[in-house]
Amino acid sequence: MEPHRIGLSGVHIPLITPFAADGSVAYEALEALAVDALDAGAAGLVVLGTTGEPAALDEAERAAVTEVVGAVCRARDAVFTVGAGGAQALAVLDGAADAALVTVPAFVRPGEAGVLAHFTRLAADSPVPLVVYHIPYRTGQALGAATLRRIGALPGVVGVKLAVGSVDADTVGLLADLPPGFAVLAGDDLLLSPLLALGAAGGILASAHLATERFVALDAAWRAGRVEEARELGHRLAGLSAAVFTEPNPTVVKGVLHARGRIPTPDVRLPLLPAAKESVEAALAALERVRPTP
Repeated sequence: MEPHRIGLSGVHIPLITPFAADGSVAYEALEALAVDALDAGAAGLVVLGTTGEPAALDEAERAAVTEVVGAVCRARDAVFTVGAGGAQALAVLDGAADAALVTVPAFVRPGEAGVLAHFTRLAADSPVPLVVYHIPYRTGQALGAATLRRIGALPGVVGVKLAVGSVDADTVGLLADLPPGFAVLAGDDLLLSPLLALGAAGGILASAHLATERFVALDAAWRAGRVEEARELGHRLAGLSAAVFTEPNPTVVKGVLHARGRIPTPDVRLPLLPAAKESVEAALAALERVRPTP
């Protein structure tokens, strides 16, 4: 049975996984982050994406993270997306998530025809709609606009998290001619504003953990056609995003959240290492610059 096609738009936050001092997952802090993000206007939350360090979590931790954040989203009627791999991981999401975020196959470089065949099979078997995560600088697999359009037309595929590292010709071509019901969500935080200007539906943005309401305001400004406001805010938020990504994600985000008292530690699990103090301080300064003008 084809899964229901949800509408994707607005700011979605791929939540970090906070850790307590003893190294365990800090579930109360995770729940508080989820509530705060939705209170600030986020349209949805994502767990077990790259930002959530899923490879460093065991099966029980991944299940608990999904349960905690899923409950918050259901209580507030927000879109809940879970990062997943193959068919087995998708099967357990039936009734537990609104959508699955699935990366283009990494490392094997199957070619565009292979990627299309892969998502054709996954979409046919998945109990939940799919959001394709296209990030070629990690996966090693490029996709042109025509292939993305064909994937987007598949029943059960509702969107793409687009993180190609630039606003290139394929990005422009895709946004100029989207399949019905297929949403492009910015995946490179720094490029959120230009992609919204070109017609993207929103974004899945790690840096939106910080100043969530300002990212929501940027999305609203472009939708309302308030161009000068959107440009000015977009430039300031791009500065924040650049500061957040000076070290491997989510290390700087965690450092800032800890400095602001929102999570118990800035800890990450190997192979990541905590962000340098200087990187966290630079991000905190950038955060101050995106505050609303009194």
